Amino acid sequence: MSIEIIIVIVTLIGMITALALDVMRPGMVLFSVVVLFMCAKILTPEEVVAGFSNKGMITVALLFLVSEGVRRSGSLSQLMRWVLPQKRTTVGRALLHILPSVAGISAFLNNTPVVVIFAPMIKKWADREQLQATKFLIPLSYATILGGACTLIGTSTNLVVHGMVQSAGYPGFTMFELGKVGIFIAIVGIIYLVLFSNKLLPDVRDSLDTDDDAESLADKVHRIEAVLGARFPGINKSLTTFDFYRHYGGIVREIKRNGRSIQEDINQVEFREGDTLVIYADESFIPTWGESSVFLMLSNGSDFEMPPKHIKGRRWLASILLFIMIVGATVGESNYVRESFPNVELDMFFFVCVTTVVMACTRIFPAKKYTKYISWDILITIACAFAISKAMENSGLAAVIAERIIGMSYELGPYALLAILFILTNVFTELITNNAAAALSFPIALSVATQLEVNPEPFFVVICMAASASFSTPIGYQTNLIVQGIGNYRFQDFVRIGLPLNIIAFIISVTLIPLFWSF
Repeated sequence: MSIEIIIVIVTLIGMITALALDVMRPGMVLFSVVVLFMCAKILTPEEVVAGFSNKGMITVALLFLVSEGVRRSGSLSQLMRWVLPQKRTTVGRALLHILPSVAGISAFLNNTPVVVIFAPMIKKWADREQLQATKFLIPLSYATILGGACTLIGTSTNLVVHGMVQSAGYPGFTMFELGKVGIFIAIVGIIYLVLFSNKLLPDVRDSLDTDDDAESLADKVHRIEAVLGARFPGINKSLTTFDFYRHYGGIVREIKRNGRSIQEDINQVEFREGDTLVIYADESFIPTWGESSVFLMLSNGSDFEMPPKHIKGRRWLASILLFIMIVGATVGESNYVRESFPNVELDMFFFVCVTTVVMACTRIFPAKKYTKYISWDILITIACAFAISKAMENSGLAAVIAERIIGMSYELGPYALLAILFILTNVFTELITNNAAAALSFPIALSVATQLEVNPEPFFVVICMAASASFSTPIGYQTNLIVQGIGNYRFQDFVRIGLPLNIIAFIISVTLIPLFWSF
């Protein structure tokens, strides 16, 4: 075993440990790893920065802006008002009404704004209908994940793998190609959630706090729930060392974490990403901090409302632009269009660029504030993922792991290799970020296919499905963290309902992928 392989193994173990323990933000962890590889001459400077110019990474950045434009237009909140049942219903029937629509929306939009808008609306609706809101919030997050697996743009992971596939010299995926398997996982997954959510998910865990307490503080004070994001400046600090009232003008009365309500000795408790704070503040709090990146979500029990300047015309314009982007990218990748316009690449990247500029020019989202709506940590993670994948190839580690995997499953054939690769990627995605999981698995998949001299496409697709199937822990997906806070879920709640969903995704993927992409 060469010194380069040893360096890469030790560094990757350190990276996985740092990501699992949340030592630093994922982007910084991966960037540190990439710099170390450059210092060890495993990567060249050109290979380090190659990911930052990858079309897949830039497409993800622009899709953040498109999603923000659709969110600000009010289209999503209006759609959810139509979707929520208006008559008395049961949990199962309501889920059957809600989840397919949510999955369909998240197939084309970033999952986070979908959950941020829908979660408070569903919680308020459930309370009004005297249903347990906890029966709906985890299924809401899972439905966005299931929908995202059905299209190329449904999740950043699909675009990352797509970019790696193209960098390896293969054509990549078309808009709906992954849906050949993703749609079956989504359908079976939704049926499973409809049938078992009511049985497997807990009832509402009531907060110790009461609205009556607000009356003793001041007039016109409202109870607000705020989910902390990674940019919250008080992370790893307590109220003793971080003056929340001075920074934000609100009083923290309760911290919800992993299904527990913390009120005693609250001033000594250190804030963590994903915590839900119960805050008492005046009516200016949400307008002031609603677009701040330090909070993943703010909710005061009211439906999501857009500023008055967002009129009905902009809602229609945003919807039409999204429709044109999807149809244009789908048709543009057809053989007929490619042959008719050989000098113009009418792919997803082209149409998302045009859509973003049009949305900015028509003020569907504020062009002067566009940097606020992009998750830079995710972009840095994606860019560095390309470099880490390349380091595994350059060092020979990917080839060594591929040889071991092939040796373990030599008598069982390619199906066993698909199963092993799915399990490996899925374990990574539950412990670390989905994009980092794809980066670790991709070079192994490519080496396995190369050594077996088989078509690598089935292995590329299984990485997409496995990296997206983050159901068993709240830390695998940001939307899981959001609903954990607002629903006051515990870690074991995700394991109880999510692990069978992981198994469903595994069985369907390993069974169907070889039928659509032959070895």
